[in-house]
Amino acid sequence: MQVFITGGSGFVGRAVIQRLINEGHSVRALVRAEGAVRGIAEVEEVLGDTTQPETLSAQLSDCDAVIHLVGIIREFPKKRVTFQQLHVASTANVLEAATAQGVKRFLQMSANGTRADAITRYHQTKWEAEEQVRQSGLDWTIFRPSLIYGPDDQFINLLARLIKALPVVPVMGNGDYQLQPVHVADVAAGFVRALETSGAVGKTYHCCGPEVLSYNQLLDVIARCLGQRGGARKLHQPLWLMQPVVAAMQSIPQFPMTSDQLQMLLEGNVCPDCCWKDDLTLELQNLTSGIQAYLQV
Repeated sequence: MQVFITGGSGFVGRAVIQRLINEGHSVRALVRAEGAVRGIAEVEEVLGDTTQPETLSAQLSDCDAVIHLVGIIREFPKKRVTFQQLHVASTANVLEAATAQGVKRFLQMSANGTRADAITRYHQTKWEAEEQVRQSGLDWTIFRPSLIYGPDDQFINLLARLIKALPVVPVMGNGDYQLQPVHVADVAAGFVRALETSGAVGKTYHCCGPEVLSYNQLLDVIARCLGQRGGARKLHQPLWLMQPVVAAMQSIPQFPMTSDQLQMLLEGNVCPDCCWKDDLTLELQNLTSGIQAYLQV
């Protein structure tokens, strides 16, 4: 199958591309600069930008499927990097290009927690993008991953650095909010299996790993993987104190959290079902062994 992919230079994108190639598919990756996916053999790069529809003309020709991964977790409005642009407008442009160029199969990256009555702008725009996909008339599948981890992730690695560097790790609130992390290789496998599974058409898959644990427990798992047998040393910060601080500081790019991100953390990130595992016949990786494979003690 000839597969057109957006967001291929990102953390998930590179894993999906490698899995596609390993399974014998051909990959055409949309990039904004040449060499963005350099290091992965057998990838055809084409220049373009999902927020500029004129750059998508003829780029999807002869492709059998689209995997649309473009997304952001944080906005930078001064640089025109917004959820509206990268989630909603981007998806609309790629859908239009796929329809115009005769590509029927469309796989969309969304996020667990996306829903019509979402509180955060992140989830609201993910929902808007999903609605466009559902109404496109294409043979679609939507993926809603939970917290994705792996060798190049920006979450587990950040927590590991904090655990190693600080005498205590700050925790927002009680730390009891639930998470269900999923390995990036499993997410990649799910996308590729869906291409080959007719029953996946018209499905929205919540993508989580096999274990549910609290944020406190996740910190302890990471600490033990780093050789700290007693787990992580934590300092719980009261929400009534931290919420206004985050709101006041979030406009500073170097500040590590936004109000949206804090809200999503407190909501938790657990999947309501494991249909994706069953439908796509996936063997999901264990969290501890998955983390141990790449953390440096």
